[in-house]
Formats: sequence, structure tokens, C-alpha cells
Amino acid sequence: MRRPVVLPVVASLALGIVAFSGSVETVAATIEAPGASAASDPIGPGCSSIPATGAGSFSSMATQPAATAAANIPDLSTMVSAIKKAGLMDKMNSAKDITIFAPTNAAFAKIPRAELDKIMANQKALSDIMSYHIVNQRMAPRARAASSSIKTMEGGMLRISGSGDSLKVNDASVVCGDIPTANATIYMIDSVLTPQR
Repeated sequence: MRRPVVLPVVASLALGIVAFSGSVETVAATIEAPGASAASDPIGPGCSSIPATGAGSFSSMATQPAATAAANIPDLSTMVSAIKKAGLMDKMNSAKDITIFAPTNAAFAKIPRAELDKIMANQKALSDIMSYHIVNQRMAPRARAASSSIKTMEGGMLRISGSGDSLKVNDASVVCGDIPTANATIYMIDSVLTPQR
């Protein structure tokens, strides 16, 4: 049975935020060995928007910690602002071998402006939401089960499904993923995810 779950502060965001519902299958995600992502090619239809060289390029981000690398991607500016307001910048930069599902600016734009402002002003709710987008291990998209469930830093579960350019996280689609940074792998997604238990 599908049952949407939302945080009290974002109860009216049902249309703006993606929510995964239902029971979670006990299928473990396949995890990369540390640093394995750096040797892989990013996947997804939006990867062509990443600069070939210089700041924000794949080669540049591979040498930078996660939050610093994300800050060099213009299409992640709203997420980076949310991470700063949530007090997670240092945690993301110092964490070892994490996966970040990073909502694009267009993903945040799906949320009504008044509701987004309310979320941004509530540090606890914002921290919960952004921590739900972080997994404490690197995820390898090519070497995992067709359907995987993984636990997030927030404590809720994410469901990974599909493959290649059709990879999904809950109901969000990966725009460009398997992007290596010095301490993380980034997957840009087209919707903001709601913490699930």
C-alpha cells in the first residue's frame, strides 16, 4: 500500500516534493570501494551541461571535497544554499566516502515559493531534508541490484531503481550522476526528496 509521508513543517508540499511510499524491500545497494567512482563515467541526460574543463568540470570536482565541488556547479546553487543554512557544509566536506543525491535548481523551483522560504527558515527541518539526500557510502550504479534500498544519513530509506540514463531515486530521476569528488559521489536529481521512515 502506498502512503505518502511528509514532515509537519512541509505538510502542504505534497505536489512540490517527491515522496517515496510503501514498504522497503530488503535489497542492499552495492557499494563502491573507496575512490572507485573516480574511474567511472558520469551517467544521465544532463551531463552535457557540465563544463569540459575548469571549475565545475568532472576532473576539477574529482579533487575537491563534496560541498566545495557542488558549489562549483551553477545548477546546484539552491541546494548549496540549503546545505549552508542547514549547517552541513563542513560535515559534507569532511565525511568519508558518501553519496549525495543533489536536487537541481529546477527541483527546488517545483516547491511553491512561500513553502520553500518556510523550509529554508527552519534549520532543523532543512537539516533533516538535506541529510535525507546523503548516504554514508558510495553507490555504484552499474554494479548494484536492479532495485536497491539504502539508508540515509537522516535515518530514512531511499529506493534506487532503473539503470543507465533512466536511474531513479524514489520517484526522482537522475539528471547527471556518478560524479566523483574527493570524498563523495554526486547524483544530480530533478526533485527534492521527503524523508521517509
